[in-house]
Amino acid sequence: MKLFRIRGGVHVEHRKELSSEQAIVTLPLPAWLYIPLQQHIGAPAEPVVVEGDVVLKGQLLAKAGSAVSAPLHAPTSGRIAQIGDWMAPHPSGLTQRTIILESDGRDQWCEPLLPIDDPFAADAKTIAARAAECGLVGMGGAAFPTAVKLDLGTRIKLDTLVINGAECEPYLTCDDRLMRERTDEVLDGVRIMAHALGVERIVVAIETNKPQALAIMTQAVAAGGWSKITVTGIPARYPMGSERHLVHVLTGRETPARKLTADIGVVVHNVATARAVHHAVRHGRPLVARVMTVSGQAVRRPQNIEVPLGTLVAELIDHCGGLTEPPARLLSGGPMMGQPLPGRKVPVIKGTSGILALSAVELHGGPVQPCIKCGTCVSVCPCGLVPLEMASYIRKDRLDAAAKIGVQDCVGCGSCAYACPAHIPLVHYFNYAKGRLSAQEREQRKRDRIKRLAVARADRMEKIAKAKREAMAARKAAAKKPEAVAGSAQA
Repeated sequence: MKLFRIRGGVHVEHRKELSSEQAIVTLPLPAWLYIPLQQHIGAPAEPVVVEGDVVLKGQLLAKAGSAVSAPLHAPTSGRIAQIGDWMAPHPSGLTQRTIILESDGRDQWCEPLLPIDDPFAADAKTIAARAAECGLVGMGGAAFPTAVKLDLGTRIKLDTLVINGAECEPYLTCDDRLMRERTDEVLDGVRIMAHALGVERIVVAIETNKPQALAIMTQAVAAGGWSKITVTGIPARYPMGSERHLVHVLTGRETPARKLTADIGVVVHNVATARAVHHAVRHGRPLVARVMTVSGQAVRRPQNIEVPLGTLVAELIDHCGGLTEPPARLLSGGPMMGQPLPGRKVPVIKGTSGILALSAVELHGGPVQPCIKCGTCVSVCPCGLVPLEMASYIRKDRLDAAAKIGVQDCVGCGSCAYACPAHIPLVHYFNYAKGRLSAQEREQRKRDRIKRLAVARADRMEKIAKAKREAMAARKAAAKKPEAVAGSAQA
């Protein structure tokens, strides 16, 4: 198929060879699991269990907190030991509310939901409801509730479903292994999602540095006779896996600023999400585990592992033979967009695609130097922004000026920081600015709401006062009426 060019991007050193030929293995069941209530975009889940409850694998632990949220289920059978605070998998090292589950070692499933016998005869609402019931979220890292995206076809005219198999982050190979080892499950989920969305075109996009996955998926589609599905290789250039840029490469359509790809008729899902849809629809199984990559030169035996959600990072590293040296950096996700972790006592969540323990020699960069305005960051920015100017405004705390030239359109890919010869942490500036601007917007909305409430109260009080005046005038008029009648009778 015809591919379109995108601007910018960088060629990064991938290091995928550390784990790309390691088949998926299953982690032995941990004795303790730590399940944060916030594992997705949207409102945190709300517990439906209490301390001391005995639960089975797949049993509901917490319900969705709002329309944009996702429930949580028990990754194994056992006892709810505590519902309290535990360190979050976030650079801040702050705690968040967490369900702590003590495993009983039996890994006994609860009664599963009834499978949807013929998903291709079911309507979009039914499939979206099943995805919501099973707690599915985007597993490429964003963790947006899958049910919300599967229901888009009922509100927006869509024509294309893109399956993101690019996996452009260095080191990560879990999606590659899923496409090679769980091909039938992935493609069945793809077809179910396409049916729910009502699209006629499906494109599975895989970077050309994954030739085996590309060949296996192509052969499987041909063997299934699925003419609506096209498997295509795309250039191995970071950030090809970015949703907006992937859609542009495949369709030539550009997503407007502050809009979604759905607004131009395209929905993007990750290959791991497709497999989760297969399990939810065909087997009634909620999302309680995921495949992820553990890699980096500080890891003794990098692997791709299927892991129960809530497993501590320390247990993953121990399963991989431990560390060869203290890591210079411990990351959740890839080295370009991943988040530094505060330690190894943090849990794996639904959006955790990898854990990287990087040695000092693997770190890209050096001491920060003054910007010489060479323009390298401008040339590599895939969004067409001017990072050096945005950073300059942010350093001067001129966030409004940074917003005017597009800081909120930054996708945080890190291409500018990677290419900067002065090693300036540009993405840190932009994330800081976006956080501050979001806080200001929330504060402004709060002030506007208070103002509306004050105006509404003033209007209401004025109406009450007016009604009282009118009532008093009516009483006075009624009191004068008998006097007038009496005066007429005497006359």
